[in-house]
Amino acid sequence: MAHNKKLPAQAVTVTVESLSHDGRGIAHVDGKVVFIDEALPGETLEFVYTDSRRDYAEGKVSALLTRSEHRVEPGCPHFGVCGGCSFQHVDDGEQIHFKEELLKDQFRRIGKIDIPELWPALTGPHWGYRRKARMGVKWVAKKSRVLVGFRERRNPFLAEIDRCKVMHPAVGENLLALGEMIADLSIRDKIPQIEVAIGDDDVVLAVRVLAPPTEADTRRMAEFASQHGISLCLQPKGPDSIHPLPGAADVVPNYTLQEQGVRFNFRPAMFTQVNYAINQKMVSRALDALELSCNDRVLDLFCGLGNFTLPLATRAGHVVGIEGDAPLVRHAQSNARLNNIDNVEFHVADLTKDVKDQPWSRQRFDKILLDPSRAGAADILHNFKHWQPTRIVYVSCNPSTLARDAGILVNELGYTLVKAGVMDMFPQTAHVESIALFVK
Repeated sequence: MAHNKKLPAQAVTVTVESLSHDGRGIAHVDGKVVFIDEALPGETLEFVYTDSRRDYAEGKVSALLTRSEHRVEPGCPHFGVCGGCSFQHVDDGEQIHFKEELLKDQFRRIGKIDIPELWPALTGPHWGYRRKARMGVKWVAKKSRVLVGFRERRNPFLAEIDRCKVMHPAVGENLLALGEMIADLSIRDKIPQIEVAIGDDDVVLAVRVLAPPTEADTRRMAEFASQHGISLCLQPKGPDSIHPLPGAADVVPNYTLQEQGVRFNFRPAMFTQVNYAINQKMVSRALDALELSCNDRVLDLFCGLGNFTLPLATRAGHVVGIEGDAPLVRHAQSNARLNNIDNVEFHVADLTKDVKDQPWSRQRFDKILLDPSRAGAADILHNFKHWQPTRIVYVSCNPSTLARDAGILVNELGYTLVKAGVMDMFPQTAHVESIALFVK
């Protein structure tokens, strides 16, 4: 909770010392740390307070007195208002450098280990890369307008934007038109969000509806879909309720990993990687690092719809994929059949619980790939003592839990960290996707 009544009104001059893990500038005023939006190390600037707590304060730049050599003009006119991106003011090379330094720092501080070799960063398109998203929708009666997009920075309200430059252009350049279409509907105030799912060839938008649309509504939506070459679906309840508009085809988006020759079908609400260019490079790097042979039995933990499992099966003898989400497992099995891959098996299991008595867990595995959620994989690591894999590739969306788990693998289980690196899955943001290789 902000304490705006107590905030000093006068701007304060500071020199920024470093960046926080979420990309804000760090300075100190009277011994208290201050996190300043859009401030870069080395810059001297004036800022105004936006919040103040007992242990820290927050602020925003009011005037730049000196300018970092890494500062660039943001590529999006909505930068600073929309909370979707926080790093557009930093040049591309420095964005990567920041993420690499953060990864190394987390390994040292949390895992108590140093990264002996840094993989070259995996990079791809910096704009128009995002193919999955959940966008907010809001009818604003005072403006007679429907807003579509993301929340304001550090604010629960939807930002008033007309385009998104990091979103795939099929959606990112049509937010204004999408909002205008929804504003024409009788249920314009009963639509809270849209699930975006863009495959190699298809654009599918699942519209969450809290009331059934009228026939006129569905006609208007169908006209919009036809005009923009997309597929619109309705979601009246949970993800399983998503269905096409009346009379429309059930379009299932898909993507292909060209290097492995594997195709994946997926549904709009299912988790897939948002950046296809980086996903392809990430899968290839993971497979190469595992040094697979036709004699290897491989375990893929947190396997999702098989993004790593099926490519692993093109090189290994047998692959076992484990995932806690039953619908994802069924979809992974379907994708295996789609690709005529028969040396895989999938099981549903909660990997935060004890799995040692499950039949698949009693097997031995030569190599393991794991790609957990932000919470990491600490709960499952004790099972590695039984499995005894010789090589482990850990893909992570949270460098702090990766560092914690790396400490367990190295300091408790006797593995050696060979190398680690970042993958720029989310350019223009401070989000760090990373990968590490451990050997026995």
